Amino acid sequence: MDVQGPSNALFGRLPMILDLHYDNPWLIFAAGLVVIGGIGIVGLLTYFKLWGWLWKDWLTTVDHKKIGIMYIIVGLVMLFRGFFEAAMIRTHQAMAVGPDSPGFLGAVHGYLTPFHISEIFTVHGTIMILLAVTPILVGFMNLIVPIQIGARDMAYPFLNAVGLWLTTVAAALCMVSLFVGSFSHAGWVGLTPLTQLDYSPGVGVDYWIWIIQISAIGSTVGALNLIATILKMRAPGMTMMRMPIFSWTTLATNIIGLTSFPLLTVALFLLTLDRYIGTHFFTADGGGNFMMYTNLFWLWGHPEVYFVVLPAFGFLSEIIPTFSEKPLFNHTSMIVATMGIAGVSWLVWLHHFFIMGAGPQVNTFFSIATMLVGIPTGVKVFNWAFTMYKGRVRLEAPMLWALAAVLMLIGGGMTGMMLAIPAINYVSHNSVFVVAHFHNMFLIIAFAIFGAVTFWWPKAFGFYLDDRLGRIFFWLFWAGSVFVFVPMYALGFLGMTRRLDYIAHPSWWPLLAMEVIGIALYVASVAAFVLQMYISIRDRKQNAVRTSDAWETSRSLEWLTPCPPPFYNFAASPIVHSNDEWAWRREHGITTLRAEKYNDVHMPKNSAVPVVLAFFTMAFGFAGVWRIEWLFVASIIGITATLVFRMFQKDIDYNIPAAEVEAMENETLSNMDTEAQESVRQTGELEDGPVRDGHAHNA
Repeated sequence: MDVQGPSNALFGRLPMILDLHYDNPWLIFAAGLVVIGGIGIVGLLTYFKLWGWLWKDWLTTVDHKKIGIMYIIVGLVMLFRGFFEAAMIRTHQAMAVGPDSPGFLGAVHGYLTPFHISEIFTVHGTIMILLAVTPILVGFMNLIVPIQIGARDMAYPFLNAVGLWLTTVAAALCMVSLFVGSFSHAGWVGLTPLTQLDYSPGVGVDYWIWIIQISAIGSTVGALNLIATILKMRAPGMTMMRMPIFSWTTLATNIIGLTSFPLLTVALFLLTLDRYIGTHFFTADGGGNFMMYTNLFWLWGHPEVYFVVLPAFGFLSEIIPTFSEKPLFNHTSMIVATMGIAGVSWLVWLHHFFIMGAGPQVNTFFSIATMLVGIPTGVKVFNWAFTMYKGRVRLEAPMLWALAAVLMLIGGGMTGMMLAIPAINYVSHNSVFVVAHFHNMFLIIAFAIFGAVTFWWPKAFGFYLDDRLGRIFFWLFWAGSVFVFVPMYALGFLGMTRRLDYIAHPSWWPLLAMEVIGIALYVASVAAFVLQMYISIRDRKQNAVRTSDAWETSRSLEWLTPCPPPFYNFAASPIVHSNDEWAWRREHGITTLRAEKYNDVHMPKNSAVPVVLAFFTMAFGFAGVWRIEWLFVASIIGITATLVFRMFQKDIDYNIPAAEVEAMENETLSNMDTEAQESVRQTGELEDGPVRDGHAHNA
């Protein structure tokens, strides 16, 4: 169908960019950061001659651990961008209070125009949920779960790499939208009818559609892979009921993902047909029903909330027992609670639009279903509390993050119960009280993520993160969370609605100013985190882990491997005796990492095919956004040809002979022994290695 603005057969709608004004200083600043950062990275890789290493060891890898780390890196980069946009929103609102507030950079009030701040709201939500939190969590699932269940890799290593690169393409397309064109202004949920072509004639909604579609495909194939890995790749003796809770939350999460993301794909496909060929699925004036879109979106959207919160619960269930020096209280009930949350997640989507007038019977059903989520969630909170009760609780950095996450969960859960009551929801719907609530829930995930980063960093890289800077990072982040979101709850009660570019009530300014103080604390916490990374990497030799168990009281199977684990994870498949296998072995004095017998190890070969697929998928998404028909067709041909090429590849795996495995194992363990002996000579300690926070770690 015809579209507004210039268009031609060769460049599609790209001539539209000539009509856009690229004089926004924020755009110039962001472009400068990207250009300078890109030049710096390319320069360093060239100077140190690392291009071959990067291609061979990372970009073409199918090793689940490296794929997991790359997922986390992509997520952290997008998290930084999403945070920058959140800072812009909060500072703008604090400046745009009252009719006398001045305007800057073309804005009547504050420094962002209404259209620009609507874009920022949309891209902030899209990034944080789909391109930051989700990749980080999937990265930890990739990194930890195969080792935790005693597997050598994922069930489908090639498919695992494809999922990573599809997610990376979605993130890259989002970054391109910052400079080439614009982004959607219709909210991250795609508020209809704003997403229709008549109300959004530009390419912003198209960017939003293709970014989500590509990332959703990556999430779907990743979910399939993780489910297959957990169900079919467990070590001997690793029964389902012996699986660690993080593996259980991963299983529940990916069952949700596998069954919910196709709903999102369908909803956006129908929206694409409305925009591209003129159908009327969601256009009320054409016989469609935009509430059908809302139902389809939230049928995915609310299970997605548990898709991201359940892995965080898994992190807490690994960290709290380790630093309480006790088994997790009632392992079986935690499994039941996990699967209960996953099941109920499908029954609550309508609480996102109680005010649509569905009637008292429908609202009552969804209100009760929403409150039911509190039962299995409460089971988890009480189990974590009973795990700490009479335990030897050590307040090391990962435990601080975990305890803060539990406190956030209590606050977020209580406000969630309030919003589950339709009468309260009618009053507070579309207010910043709701915004504070769901940010409260996502802060649970953020605290759990940083706890997991600190907890598993020694396992992934072989050295500890700097503890002092880690604690500074934690306290700044905690203070920032309090200063930003406690005032937001209060503003919600006072009647402030969401997505405002102008604040009409000057009396709200003190609370908005408190939010800006919170943002400043967040900025300081980010600086502490970056400094922590730098110092830790710089001093990695002094902070090296001397044993397989970085915390000495860890409990699950991944701590049976060296730090970092070899690319094949286990020289011989471990026999599992307990749901806390490493703790069981420690108690029975079976802590040797040397296998009694070595066998050949079968491993997949690296492949460049996922990277090539990513190239064609990027072209496909860009062509779809700008309606460049020839490039769209060419990219589909390229994707198809690449997949056909892969189908006919024969040389995709290899065997490592048992003798070679034994030699590599002996070298790794000898290096560990040498480092431990060196630590003894340097510290003068015969039994214990370096002391961290009053707790000695055995050398």
